[in-house]
Amino acid sequence: MEPEQGETERRPKRVRKRRQAPSELGGAAEAMRAGWQRAARLPLVKKPRLSTILFTENCEVTHDQLCELLKYAILGKSSVPKPSWCQLFHQNYLNNVVIFVLQGMSQLHFYKFYLEFGYLRKAFRHKFRLPSPSSDFLAEITGLQKKEATGDLSTTSTESLPSVSSNVSVNLQNDPIIQKYGSKKVGVTKCLLTKEEMEKFQFPLQGFPDCEDFVPTKCNGSVTDSSPLFGLDCEMCLTSKGRELTRVALVAEGGGCVMDELVKPDNKILDYLTSFSGITKQSLDPVTTKLKDVQKKLKALLPASAVLVGHSLDLDLKALRMVHPYVIDTSLLYVREQGRRFKLKFLAKAILGKDIQNPNRLGHDATEDARTALELAQYFLKYGPKKLEDPMNFSRKGLWNRQEFSNHFENHCVLLCCHSVSRVAELNLEAIVNRQELQAADQELSGTAGTQQPNASVLDCLHSAGQKLLLLTREAETSKLSSSGNCQTVTCLSNKEVLEQARVEMPLFPFSIVQFSFERLSPALAEEMNQRLIIKWTEMSTVYAGPFSKTCNVAAVKTLFKSFGPVHSIALILETHQPHFRVQYEVLEAAQLAIESLNGAVVEGGRIQVQRPVTELTLDCDTLLNELEEDAENRGAIYLSGVSEAFREHLLQQSSLFVGLEAVILPKDFKTGKQRSYCFLKFKTFCSAQSALKIFRSNEWKLKGRHALTPRHFYTWLQSLPPESRRSPGLQLESPSLEQQALQILNMDHPKITAWRWGRKIGKLYHSLGPGTLCLILLPGTKSTHGSLPGLGLMGIKSEEERVIPDTCL
Repeated sequence: MEPEQGETERRPKRVRKRRQAPSELGGAAEAMRAGWQRAARLPLVKKPRLSTILFTENCEVTHDQLCELLKYAILGKSSVPKPSWCQLFHQNYLNNVVIFVLQGMSQLHFYKFYLEFGYLRKAFRHKFRLPSPSSDFLAEITGLQKKEATGDLSTTSTESLPSVSSNVSVNLQNDPIIQKYGSKKVGVTKCLLTKEEMEKFQFPLQGFPDCEDFVPTKCNGSVTDSSPLFGLDCEMCLTSKGRELTRVALVAEGGGCVMDELVKPDNKILDYLTSFSGITKQSLDPVTTKLKDVQKKLKALLPASAVLVGHSLDLDLKALRMVHPYVIDTSLLYVREQGRRFKLKFLAKAILGKDIQNPNRLGHDATEDARTALELAQYFLKYGPKKLEDPMNFSRKGLWNRQEFSNHFENHCVLLCCHSVSRVAELNLEAIVNRQELQAADQELSGTAGTQQPNASVLDCLHSAGQKLLLLTREAETSKLSSSGNCQTVTCLSNKEVLEQARVEMPLFPFSIVQFSFERLSPALAEEMNQRLIIKWTEMSTVYAGPFSKTCNVAAVKTLFKSFGPVHSIALILETHQPHFRVQYEVLEAAQLAIESLNGAVVEGGRIQVQRPVTELTLDCDTLLNELEEDAENRGAIYLSGVSEAFREHLLQQSSLFVGLEAVILPKDFKTGKQRSYCFLKFKTFCSAQSALKIFRSNEWKLKGRHALTPRHFYTWLQSLPPESRRSPGLQLESPSLEQQALQILNMDHPKITAWRWGRKIGKLYHSLGPGTLCLILLPGTKSTHGSLPGLGLMGIKSEEERVIPDTCL
């Protein structure tokens, strides 16, 4: 039986484009922001994206699965397995990974204060449930806890390398590195080139000939051993005036690239030197950045005590036509006899175990070279000159067999930190042969090089990629992660300080974890919030319909209401003058669809009203429904009722009609395992979902449907709760005796105000991130003897084309 009044189409709402807030970033972050804005004007063929299809069956994502995604985001499919629960396309186009952890919050917070988390729910399309955490959530999601549990206590740090065998002795007294720096660890100031050395090796200096028009970096602060290091590398082309700058890259201590610019030379280009620079005419033609623009940005980026690190850095500074007084040149740091210099490619392999300047790639990567020079300086500072003599260093870094080792040294004619090439080669190979690592080395050489062990942690992956992790956290918080060698931990006194530090530090690191800490809910308050949320959702999913005549066909009326979706219960109400029905649906979409379709319609010969119960928990129901429709996860999703078991096959046969279909979610009954009579479909865009909805409502399909309102994992959570928690409507709630006192409490540290305030702050912080950033918002949940609360994850990749799109479909 169908109502006489036709279904009314819900007109899509126009959403005003958000005006970009003024940037609060400074220094490196501001410069990166400007670079992102320029890059946004250039067309991109590919960009990283996440698939939603694997969220259909598995609504809960374990901490191990989360770790899988993080490792894959760092290294890609060549080194680690793909995550088992989601798909990340074009991983190599990812620029950064940022995780915001809201310690002390849970899934209950998000849905209880759903309206308060406005920006986050609209920005992130992917949401998933997390299990309750153990004592160290950060160690779990980064794989450190699993690594210790399996007994693998090895780290990527060379501090764990075996010491040199006692029968191996090499006299290093005549080695030029030992002669210059000694055998003990040195600080940054000891590694800086002196003014005399800079003059000797022809670095640009103020007041010197040919440097009259060079621009100083304005770095004149007091340099100490804790001064910040920045890796620098430039690429040049040949013009009518000689070599001129075409690309510059600047990398911060954490490994994050804070600047990577193509530069248009002022003079006519004669040779792009593509085999070295990687620059082509096609890549440089649309570039408008000039040398003066780069000089201005570098002056703004570098703090007063900045130390520049590079390989043959004098050439880079000359190309930049800039003067900088504090430099570490790795070609001179790893000094050789008779003034010869090691190549950067060799030092990267011998010291760091990295293969750079791949011959199969077109030219050098300036960012890679800058990062490598920085890592070489950091290695020298961390371990000291004497560490370089360790023969096992070569075994760990990939110089495994005799032929490869000998060829490598013959090709470069070099001697690293020792005075006899043949002597060092023999001693190192003998040390390697006597160790069990030889078998693993053979496997590496046969084609498994670069792969990570299954129980490798996120820190292992970062180390192999030459990067460090940034952890920003409250001083009171402790984690195994903060004590790890490859983790740069910044402890703060408050959440406000964490926020301020995040603005400054995040752009400098490719991988960051920013942890805010909030007071956990008391068991009594958590239980009260839980009950209110469940009852509110139950009341919103309940409708009252009537009046009906006393002679109406009760069975037919029940069949009509069941056609909109799964029904939890139907009750006939006889307390009123004429009979009414109370229908409690299992899903919110079914209740809303019934209201939109039947309110004011003629059913069983009479015009009826269909409405929700009005209680203090449903007073903001209309506002909440509007916001649910604007949720990023729901904008491309539709709900359909009346689907049969053959629906999937029919859909596949007609797939050409449904452009942009990403996922088909066919829920099953928890008890019987049979397919339910409703489903959710996810599309790439709102317009695709809108077009599909019209088709499904047509006479051919004859299905009822509307745009989705709730995420799949939310119903899984509700259905997993004990039956006594899902009470019928009509709960009596006690009002506070002193309303003014209640408002004062609400204005202080009430969880609702906390959710509103910090949801906005974190939203602004997310807005400041650059394009191509994989961002996760994690509410870990809580676990205690009084009861555990599951967590919630929100995930997305910030796109260069990200904007609020009006809901208009042409």
